[in-house]
Amino acid sequence: MEKKVLYSAVQPSGNLTIGNYTGAIRNWVKLQNEYECYYAIANMHAITVRQEPAELRRRTVELLALYIACGVDPAHCTLYVQSQVPQHAELTWVLNTMTYVGEMERMTQFKDKSAKHAENINMGLMDYPVLMAADILLYQTDIVPVGVDQRQHLEIARDIAVRFNNRYGETFRVPEAYTLKEGAKIASLQEPTKKMSKSDENPNASVYLSDDRDTILRKFRRAVTDSDNRIVAAEDKPGVTNLLNIYSAFSGCTVAEAEKQFEGKGYGDFKLAVGETVADVLAPVQAEQKRLLADKAYLNQVLREGAERAYKAARKMLSKVYRKIGFYQGE
Repeated sequence: MEKKVLYSAVQPSGNLTIGNYTGAIRNWVKLQNEYECYYAIANMHAITVRQEPAELRRRTVELLALYIACGVDPAHCTLYVQSQVPQHAELTWVLNTMTYVGEMERMTQFKDKSAKHAENINMGLMDYPVLMAADILLYQTDIVPVGVDQRQHLEIARDIAVRFNNRYGETFRVPEAYTLKEGAKIASLQEPTKKMSKSDENPNASVYLSDDRDTILRKFRRAVTDSDNRIVAAEDKPGVTNLLNIYSAFSGCTVAEAEKQFEGKGYGDFKLAVGETVADVLAPVQAEQKRLLADKAYLNQVLREGAERAYKAARKMLSKVYRKIGFYQGE
């Protein structure tokens, strides 16, 4: 039986947080045996915000090593760098002609990033969702794991696919969202009503996958809780609820089990236990990433083979699109 196609990508910009780990990368490991997976390092998306070139190159390789260290197996998925497959940019241009300016202007992320980067409101920032649509549609993707912040972009990708199919005949598969229930949303340690972000200006708000053990424990010690000393998940206790969610995601127990485990304990012991659990899980990942980064020949081979597989599938799809819209490709 033919496996369904799954597509997901992460930008190599900023340090990845434990939220990126539980909400995306760790799930990639589970999904790679169930689906035909395309996992991309989305460096084309990254440059919609100004990047330091040398840093972008370094982060790209570090992210690749991190994927593999977390258990993503290049033998069981297509792991590649987005810019090494030119069809992503080529299909984006075609899809731009099927997309309306008003749709892009209404995108929540465009509004947020425009406010945050007022000095650099570029066309790439606005066109980001069309490139994302091209990423997905190139591979006849069936499902896309998405968090709440990307669901609007997936809806646009679906709209563009339907619009193209209506105009030119059945071409693109219309992708479905794959919502991850557990660990999909980890909040800031300092503002637990907001999502943990890799670009947060407060260094104590986010726990990064690159943080050492002492840094992780220090950040959890400083995590916001509340004046009540009960360790329970509740709407009026966002800080404690967030810590319980993190503990659950890294220990493998349920939130209810965690509540029982910490019943009668103080916040100090609770926060230390959460920090230690996170640090224990990340330690072997960090060690394996360090080992892989010392083997550049292997990492380059993984990217070369991944780009070749992605290119083959993307070229086939783009050729079909070009025929549909009337681009002459020779007889």
